[in-house]
Amino acid sequence: MSYLELAGFGSVAQIRYIVLRFDLLSALVERWRPETHTFNFPCGECTVTLEDVALQLGLPIDGSPVTGLSAFTDPDALCYQLLGDSPGDGESYFSGVSFTWLKAKHGQLSATATEGELMCAARAYIMHIIRGEMMPDASNDKVHLMYLPLLADLSSVSSYSWGSAVLAVLYRELCRATDPKVRDIGGCLSLLQSWALYRMPFLASIRHQPYVYPMLNRWSGRPGIGQS
Repeated sequence: MSYLELAGFGSVAQIRYIVLRFDLLSALVERWRPETHTFNFPCGECTVTLEDVALQLGLPIDGSPVTGLSAFTDPDALCYQLLGDSPGDGESYFSGVSFTWLKAKHGQLSATATEGELMCAARAYIMHIIRGEMMPDASNDKVHLMYLPLLADLSSVSSYSWGSAVLAVLYRELCRATDPKVRDIGGCLSLLQSWALYRMPFLASIRHQPYVYPMLNRWSGRPGIGQS
């Protein structure tokens, strides 16, 4: 946890399982307008903002953009350097690592783990958070290696605006999902659902839940939406 907090991921790492209500999410997609990046309701327009990302997920919204290289000449060496191992199995090129491999390699730490092993485990955990919770892709179960170089120095990870990246991916996925031919959606859907319950409390079956941080944990373990 100390390394996760150093990297600015201490709050988002504490987010518990959220039950998604796809009827609500589908209704929001139907109201989304790609031209303005807003939801059109009878009462007016509204949208998810960076403030919402900071409150709901606890991610930094200031700092440098999350960008960098997306192709590497030696991904095997990159993984060995920053994760302590490589899933390449001798392959000359690969672009991502699977969640299964990350969990198998870093799911359990020994009581005598060195500082280097702890840092590798923290990077693996952050990689899992990035692709599993913050910016999931509906098409596969892998996390791209392009995020790994940004995690090399854990003390500088929080200098990136991860909240902006999460919001940009959510906007892009909402725009993509408005196409009638598209049958899936990525992005941080737990953020979208929690935002709707917080900003439109009449949707929630329990309106006066305690304020916790990150606020997304208000709905952990329960959908928060009545059946009527």
